[in-house]
Amino acid sequence: MSLVDTIRNAFVPINREGWPFIAGFAGVSVVLGVFSTSLFWIGVILTAWCAYFFRDPERVTPVDDRLVVSPADGIVSAVGPAVPPRELGLGETEMTRISVFMNVFSCHVNRSPVRGRIVAIEHRPGKFLNAELDKASAENERNGLVIDSPHGRVAAVQIAGLVARRIVCWTEAGNDIAVGDRFGLIRFGSRVDVYLPQSAVAKVAIGQTAVAGETIIAEFGAQAVSPLVRVS
Repeated sequence: MSLVDTIRNAFVPINREGWPFIAGFAGVSVVLGVFSTSLFWIGVILTAWCAYFFRDPERVTPVDDRLVVSPADGIVSAVGPAVPPRELGLGETEMTRISVFMNVFSCHVNRSPVRGRIVAIEHRPGKFLNAELDKASAENERNGLVIDSPHGRVAAVQIAGLVARRIVCWTEAGNDIAVGDRFGLIRFGSRVDVYLPQSAVAKVAIGQTAVAGETIIAEFGAQAVSPLVRVS
């Protein structure tokens, strides 16, 4: 790695959604510093964490319509058949669901798993259960995008979590979206479910680390086969 690359990687861009929070943490740190040096440094650490949380690094996305990439950074928490949320209009038939759980240290910028046209965006209020729980898909507050992709309709559902109380979506129904494009963000710890046609073959396992816009989580096509998995 060159010196230029090292310097560039040290200064990861911060998403615009984070600037008000970073400024707020910094302001509180200054005020606390008037009363206590210890409190000031605690505030500095929390400000640094806030900046880290809202990081928005560039990603290198594989461009192949057969491939589905992860919509989020985090840990794969579920892989298997599931009925998509009713409001998405995808019917009562089970689809292949892959879930990625984000903790408070994950990058929370969400990216499109496939390319296509967004035919619907549906937001539903709900609870704020731990997003790692399977029932969070049905009971928690969520925002779902339905994408008309080259291999059928795919849904990406942003799910609020125990700490996350704000789902942000930057796109609209009717827009075209490319695989890996940023479409939203969730504050502060949450999950994204991807619902795929049954012709998709999952390429990840529960417990695997995923990187938004880069990790291939599924593949379409007759040649796609499920990967062998070893736990060590």
